[in-house]
Order: sequence, then structure tokens, then C-alpha cells
Amino acid sequence: MKTVRKLLYREVFGAVAAVTLAFVSLFFFFDFVDELQSVGRNSAMGYSVAQALAYVTLMVPSHVYELLPITVLIGTVFVMARLANSSEFTILRTSGLGPWRALRLLLVMGAYFVALTFAVGDYVAPLAGKTAQLLKARFEGRITVGKTGAWIKERQPYSSFSVNVAELASDASMKGVRIFELNNRGDIVSLTEARSGTFGPGDSWLLSDVTRTEFLVSDKGQARAVTTQQATFSWMNKLSAEMVSAAVLRPDRMGTLDLFQYMRHLSANGQSAQKYEIQFWKKVFYPLSCLVMVMLALPFAYLHFRSGSTTSMVFGGVMAGISFVLLNNVLGDLGYLQGWQPWLTAALPGLIYSCVSLSAFGWLVLRR
Repeated sequence: MKTVRKLLYREVFGAVAAVTLAFVSLFFFFDFVDELQSVGRNSAMGYSVAQALAYVTLMVPSHVYELLPITVLIGTVFVMARLANSSEFTILRTSGLGPWRALRLLLVMGAYFVALTFAVGDYVAPLAGKTAQLLKARFEGRITVGKTGAWIKERQPYSSFSVNVAELASDASMKGVRIFELNNRGDIVSLTEARSGTFGPGDSWLLSDVTRTEFLVSDKGQARAVTTQQATFSWMNKLSAEMVSAAVLRPDRMGTLDLFQYMRHLSANGQSAQKYEIQFWKKVFYPLSCLVMVMLALPFAYLHFRSGSTTSMVFGGVMAGISFVLLNNVLGDLGYLQGWQPWLTAALPGLIYSCVSLSAFGWLVLRR
């Protein structure tokens, strides 16, 4: 059995690596061609071909994370179909490789791909993606969300704050910061506007070029506004750099822990966190889809092939992988619109394809 394990693992790992390299190279080429349109536009900063190559290279881990389940399916289908076509898998079956033992071997192999997908998606891709966006912002000048920037809420014991950050600069500092302070009755107490801001030591923001307006009400009920100008202002809060980045950057580029912390922050401040909850559960379940892919590929080993039909089976695997990604994206958007449970929305594609693969595997084993 050790020899069989080595044979299967060597063949599958080699095939998956080759397919992943081919797909990543294709996406790298497309991204580079797209980036060439921006080369030379910002002559002051000099966005060159070298910077475009660096940006595209930093986006490679994100593509690897997105493609791994599909490449695992294609590589495993190719190996299973080739072994069946050459009758090698039939020899392995007659040598004692039963269906459940074969399934167990592939599931153990799939666990390695799960660990790899989780490591790339949770550590390598978020760091590389954030570095890529900051690199590009150095030449474009900013990272922003829409026309109004990002909005974040912060609750404190005796007041609440609505914070607007217009954009992030290339050095991760904030530009165009506005802080609206409200009391427990919902009345606005003060407005603080700053040209820029950085994250200071501890739980504080260091704001520069600040205009602060306080709205005061006298004992007689007369309201007045007092405006002051300050070069710097320190604001104590619990909004970390990761939370601001989460509000500005795309949630699918965040790590699982960052998503969880930001999701809890939104819930604690009475904001809708469903989009981030769905993305969080996708991060949890997406690596497990590698197990689904190897289960889906195993029935191909029990089919009888004619000469040249291996290519057709690989094409079928490609279509199955693409349909899985489409279903995953469609159900994610549909679950957000319909208000479905986030964990169910994220887990449903894997559950559907697991049932399909196990049904196909059981039918083929029972029939033969």
C-alpha cells in the first residue's frame, strides 16, 4: 500500500503543479497586458514596466488561491483517467485497492491541498495583495472606495462616532478624515476634519491639519458652534489599521482572522456584517473544496475508456470545476440578497458537489 500511495501522490502532485503553473502563467500574461495600459500615464511618478511586473507578480498568490480547487480537480481527473485508460488502476484494484481504500488515499492527499490552500489564502495572498495595492497606489496616488470613501462606526461609553476616511495613501496613512461625534440621544456633538492621519501608539490616531467644530447648547437652549484650528490632534479609539484597511480594501483579500475581528466590530457597533460574514465562511469552507474535488475525480478511475477519450474526461473535469466556481459566486451573491444564513450560503456548493461525487462513486462501484 505504501508503493501505491507513492505512485498516486507523485502522479497527482505533479499533474496539479503543472496545471496550476499553466493557469497562473495565463493569468499572469493577461494581468500584465492589462497593466501595460497604465504604464507611462503618471509621468510624475514614473509607472514603468518594472513596476507593472512587480504588481502582477504580487497578484500571483491570489490567483493560486482562487485556482487551486480547480487545478486539483483537473490534475486528479487527468491522473485517474490516464490510469484507467492504461488499465493500471484495474491492476491496482485486483491487487487489493478497494473503493473505500482508494477514497481514503485520495482524501488524505486532499488534506494536503486543503492545508496548502488555507496557507496561501490566509497568509500569503492577503499580504501580497495588500502590498500590491499599496505599490500601485504609490503611482496612482490613493486607494479609495467609491466617491464617499469608507465609513466606520465606533461606540464608546458615553458617545458614538461615525468616521469617514476618503482614501488610503501608499504609505498606509489616511487622507481626508472626518469624525462625527454623537451623544447617547443621537445629537451631533462635534465634527473633526483632518487633512491626513496616521495610526499612533496604542489606541490613538494622530491627525494633522485639523479643523474641529463643537456644537454647544447653553442652559437657555441656545445653540452655537465653536470652530478651532489645530496642527495636530490625538483621538483615542479602538479602530486599528487592519479595520480601516478592511473597510477600504476588498473583503476577499483579507485573512480569516482579520475578517472575523472586523465582522465582530461591525456587529458590536450595530452595522450590517452579512457581506463580511459570508466572506468569512467562504474563507473557512473554500479550502475544504479541495476534498470535494478529489472525491469528484475518483469516479473517473472506474470508467472504461476508449483510445483518446482521456482528453474528453479532462474537459469534463474542467467544466465541473468552472461550474463549481460559478455556483460558489452565484450562491454567495444570492445569499447576501436573500438574507440566507452566511455559513449555509458558503457551505452549500461544497455540500451539493459532495453529494454528486459520492452518488456517482457509489453508483459506479455498485454497478461494477
